[in-house]
Amino acid sequence: MNAPRTLSLKAALPLALLAAALPVAAKAASLADAAGSYSIASSSRIQFNVGQTGGGGIAGNFAKFSGRFRIDGGNVGRSSVEFTLYPESVRARERRIEDFLRSSAVFDTANYQTVTFRSTSVTQTGPDSATVEGALTARGKTRKERFAVTLTDWNKGSISFTIRGSIRRAPYGMDVGTPIYSNVVEFDMDIKGMRR
Repeated sequence: MNAPRTLSLKAALPLALLAAALPVAAKAASLADAAGSYSIASSSRIQFNVGQTGGGGIAGNFAKFSGRFRIDGGNVGRSSVEFTLYPESVRARERRIEDFLRSSAVFDTANYQTVTFRSTSVTQTGPDSATVEGALTARGKTRKERFAVTLTDWNKGSISFTIRGSIRRAPYGMDVGTPIYSNVVEFDMDIKGMRR
């Protein structure tokens, strides 16, 4: 029976150097660790999409928004979010689409200058994720809506999230174009908060 071979010092050295060069796994971002009060930064990105039968649809974003949120490190469920969109700032691929979105058929910016969201509950779903429910008000109508939030980055001065949500247009009186255009608006947001 042959004895097991041992690595010579010359052969073992490259393996030791390789092991030392491998990155040590960083601690995953945690909502509790990121506790604090933040203001939403203008560098955030708020995009939306309304699907169309046969493909295509309407995609756009909002250039103006404001808000703040607080993460309670002791109990994430006591956290809160306040957010305001300014529909006049809506941007799309074409000016005619922007004008249509601002018109009385959709946002009716002549009569309603803001869309607001105020959280009523925050439910932690993982170390870095939560579901936020709250009251969304658009065109004078308020409904309960839900968003999925995932923490992507944080440091002592700032924090970043991805936020996803699906909202039906009809209850807010924005159902023009259905069923050719979907009744569902898909929101895709990258939100950056600056510590207050």
